[in-house]
Amino acid sequence: MQASIDEIEQSQSDAGSMLLEMRGIFKSFPGVKALQDVDFDLHPGEVHVLLGENGAGKSTLMKILSGVYTPDAGMIRLNGREVAFSNPRQAQDHGVATIYQEFALVPYLSITQNIFLGDEISLRGLPVLNWPAMHRQARVALRQLNLDVNPRTTVRDLGVAKQQLVEVAKALHRRADLIIMDEPTSALSQHEIEDLFSVIRQLKARGVGIVYISHHLDEVHRIGDRVTVLRDGQRINTLPVSGVTVDDLIRMMVGRNLSDQFPKVDIERRDEVLRVEGLSRKGILHDISFAAYGGEILGIAGLVGSGRTELARALFGADSIDAGRIILDGKPVKIHGPSDAVDLGIGLLTEDRKEQGLVLGMSVRNNITLPILGRITSTPLLNVRQEREIAGRFVHDLNIRTPSLAQQAKYLSGGNQQKVVLSKWLATSPRVLIFDEPTRGIDVGAKVEIYTLMTRLAKEGVAILMISSELPEVIGMSDRVLVMFEGRISGMLDRSDISQENIMALATGGDAAHE
Repeated sequence: MQASIDEIEQSQSDAGSMLLEMRGIFKSFPGVKALQDVDFDLHPGEVHVLLGENGAGKSTLMKILSGVYTPDAGMIRLNGREVAFSNPRQAQDHGVATIYQEFALVPYLSITQNIFLGDEISLRGLPVLNWPAMHRQARVALRQLNLDVNPRTTVRDLGVAKQQLVEVAKALHRRADLIIMDEPTSALSQHEIEDLFSVIRQLKARGVGIVYISHHLDEVHRIGDRVTVLRDGQRINTLPVSGVTVDDLIRMMVGRNLSDQFPKVDIERRDEVLRVEGLSRKGILHDISFAAYGGEILGIAGLVGSGRTELARALFGADSIDAGRIILDGKPVKIHGPSDAVDLGIGLLTEDRKEQGLVLGMSVRNNITLPILGRITSTPLLNVRQEREIAGRFVHDLNIRTPSLAQQAKYLSGGNQQKVVLSKWLATSPRVLIFDEPTRGIDVGAKVEIYTLMTRLAKEGVAILMISSELPEVIGMSDRVLVMFEGRISGMLDRSDISQENIMALATGGDAAHE
């Protein structure tokens, strides 16, 4: 099935001369062959999607292109000229810009200061910065992206979508003709994604080439021209997106068929575990009432700003409530903080695992046992043997890929980090588990593993609340779906009524159609 690069180049000859050619790229780290004889190329005005599971080599290949790493072997040409970068500045000077998932912006500086950082304009003959000229040029770059905002605005006062466009404006100012976008839609609403795609189309029209990295396979056909799949450090194939299906992509990425992306099984609903009555938080949540049952996955859907995460935080005690009752196993409970929630058997997998779910500098073992330290400490000293046994059991049961229990969490892939967070809550023997964006930023293979674990927990009688912005995930895994709109519950859908149309109707303040 593998197509040769020559064949692909021939089929793309109408796209113009090559902007980028990477040939025979090798890169190894101690004990790991990260890239083995990888070819990759890009035409002007093209979006070339780069796919692969975590650890497939995507980031390593792009870090070589952006000057972070130097290859062990191979050749890189930009606009027909061979280049070799020893640092990111050299790549930037050659027109290569990278927009990382975690933006490289200084939040306390203005838009203008960020755009010109390291490239400031001085008044002629004076050691004084020419702020009027820089503001003027920044405004021009922002207008090119239809971003109507004062360039003197501090970056921290912007939303995520506008911060991303500041990154693009910075790239345009530096005359980048090749932009690498790493998971650009991971934190955007659907409306913001459409705005970003519009900007990408504008960039294509100007001849800018874009390398687009994403775990969202539906975006491949929406924005891509060609797609390359890496697996285990090797290029599996490069194809026009018009000639490949999502199933084809999954098969190439994981090396096997995933006929069922959502391993949902019918489970007999058990007794009520959680009941919420009239829960309110001024200006944020309004009269929230619902019940969740053992053996059930209750999906929680809604647009960004609908109050989904705020509801999770209120149930977990991270935010206070002004009114309402929380009833657990038939008994009213008071949750004044997260420690109360943990003691009552409520766990929360936060949407931002790196900032709120893990202590990245701590080991896998320490992260897993963090919520239960009181249970494994009978003296002033921690029972290290028991800690190792508990952590080792979860690493085995959840198939966490780590060299050892002592490995720092920050060095794991996104999917394995998420499984460490899940292990942490499983160690508490929870009655209720709240998953907030459970598969954000993890690859398709790891997603299926997370879904399988959720199903296993439901079978064991745990009540699961799953908050997700991915409608296929909500539809594929939920027994019922609670839809929120402007801090209120706009509707509850039974499984027979769950559809994209009904969810979106309720999420925008309308009514669902029932058969």
